[in-house]
This record gives sequence, C-alpha cells and structure tokens, in this order.
Amino acid sequence: MLLENRIALVTGAGSGIGKAIAEGYAAAGATVLLLGRTQKKLENVYDAITQAGGKATIVPMDLETGLGAIPELVKNTYERYGRLDILVNNAALLGTLSPLANYRPQEWEQVMRVNVTAPFFLMREFIPLLTQSDDASIINLSSGVGHQGRAFWGAYAASKAALINLSETLAQELEKSPIRVNTVNPGATATTMRAKAFPGEDPTTLPSAQAILPVFLYLASQQSKDVRGEHLNAREWMDWKAV
Repeated sequence: MLLENRIALVTGAGSGIGKAIAEGYAAAGATVLLLGRTQKKLENVYDAITQAGGKATIVPMDLETGLGAIPELVKNTYERYGRLDILVNNAALLGTLSPLANYRPQEWEQVMRVNVTAPFFLMREFIPLLTQSDDASIINLSSGVGHQGRAFWGAYAASKAALINLSETLAQELEKSPIRVNTVNPGATATTMRAKAFPGEDPTTLPSAQAILPVFLYLASQQSKDVRGEHLNAREWMDWKAV
C-alpha cells in the first residue's frame, strides 16, 4: 500500500484526471478528500472508492465562488485527521479559446480565480497542516501552454504559466521544510476538457486519465521525497520509467 495511512486532498475529484487520481490514491491506501463543485459526481467517486474498500470524504466546494470556505475546511481537516500529507491542485477551467483582444474580462477573472487564486489559497491555508506531515507533497497540474504560450489559449495559458511560477516560488520557500512542491503536465489525455479544446480529435487515440496515474502516485509517495521544484511531463516520465 504505497500511500497507506496518508491523508490526501484532490480538487476537481469528480471527473477526469482528478477522479483517476482520487481513486488511485484510495486504492493505494490513502484517505482521500474529494473536493469538487458537483455533488453527484463526487458521490459517484465516493461510492466507487468505498465499494472497493477505500476511504474518502466528500468536500463540495465551488472554487470560483467558495474560497471563503477554505479556512473552515482546514479546521475540519485538522480536527478529524490532525494533518494533511498530499494536496493535488487539479481543478481548472479551460475558458474560451479566442484572441486575447476578444477575451471577456469576466471570463478572464473566472479562469484565473479557479486556476491560480484557488491553488494559492489552498496551499497557503494548508501549509500548517502539511507541516504536520513527515512527508508532505503538493502537486500542481500544469500544461504545455503554461511553459510556452499559444495563440488563442488566452486565460488558460496565462493561468498555467502563473501556477508554474507559483509552484517554483513556493518550492524554494519550503526547501527546508517537510513539504515538497512539484508540477505535472499530463499532456494530451482523454478528458472532457481535452474534447472541448480539440473537438475534432479522436479520444481513442489518447491515453486515459488512469494511464498517467503512476506519475501522481510517485510524487505523492516517499519514492519522490527528494524531488522538489520539478516539472514532470507525464508521458516522458512514463517512458523514462519503462526503460
């Protein structure tokens, strides 16, 4: 049980990559806090985990409008578990793919709030509980367009670039603490967001969210205890491990 007795919080846990991570962590022995905005989706993931013998807790929260509830979430987590071992900032909004000149300011704010501001507040507020762990890991999901801007990707590309920079900054600030911070670029994956961004693409040609789970298990476990401030590309990492 790679993550036995670990406490993990996964945002966007109701579907896609977040769902795969949550179910994978539970199968590896972790107790998983399932954070998302759609109750029914979270209930489905919770049922799948508990029916398989795992442990999970549902945390309904809309990261666009509910950031004020984070301190209460931290308090409840402390009272129930005393610490947090793993924080995965997976939830994100794609926004509209359009020229920046046409980008609606309200939508820009929405994407930035979910993709950058929410991870910032979650990391900041949970640092005291992560410090209570003997081996804490923060994993932020990045994107190729966060490392290299691309026309028409607007707020999404800018938000991922900001999250990458935020991760690097925090990793350096926490270098002498038990908390390590890294990012993962999942690459092209068969998810609803990917289908929205590339509607003409055949999803059967892409790896599933479950297929890239090993890199998230690695970063959550003590196998990566000395890995800090790194940006892992899921597909490249999987190829490297296979050699």
